[in-house]
Amino acid sequence: MTAVAQKTVLTGCLAPIDKDGLEQLIANGKANPKVIKTLKCKTVAEGRFRHSNYIRNLAPYIVDEPPGLLGDDTAPNPSEASLAALGSCLAVGLHANAVHRGWTVNKLELQLEGDLNITAVWGTGDVSEKPVGFTDVRVKVDMECEGISQEEVDALVQHVKKWSPVANTFTRPVNLEVSA
Repeated sequence: MTAVAQKTVLTGCLAPIDKDGLEQLIANGKANPKVIKTLKCKTVAEGRFRHSNYIRNLAPYIVDEPPGLLGDDTAPNPSEASLAALGSCLAVGLHANAVHRGWTVNKLELQLEGDLNITAVWGTGDVSEKPVGFTDVRVKVDMECEGISQEEVDALVQHVKKWSPVANTFTRPVNLEVSA
């Protein structure tokens, strides 16, 4: 099954990042490279398959399922939200690294799609041996920077993939503890 690729287009020069703030973050990271920050989210079931996710002091981030998975189709489903997290993390990294290099970004668009088998129906359906979750994720980056060659953009994309926290979460084992 292939997820529908979502398209977000940013054209013209992107709103600038605070370069001094970025340089301070870089300096802080180099000064103390072993700092670990714990991120938190509280998920509250609202009914059916709709959930409110509370992060920091932000408005709730809603996650739902589409009608084909018995949801109300009011928001992305969890797997789609994970693709959005990946796309956003890569986009942040691309933008920050471009600014750090002194590049002007005129366009930054990522199209993501992921393949997963949903026949296990969260462990209530076909629970025969099979991969659970995404088996393949594809990301296509369309980035245009003034005076920067495609080869340089391609190298930046690979650099950002290597250092993206969410990309690394997709590609390496993570310790996960779930308890009641």
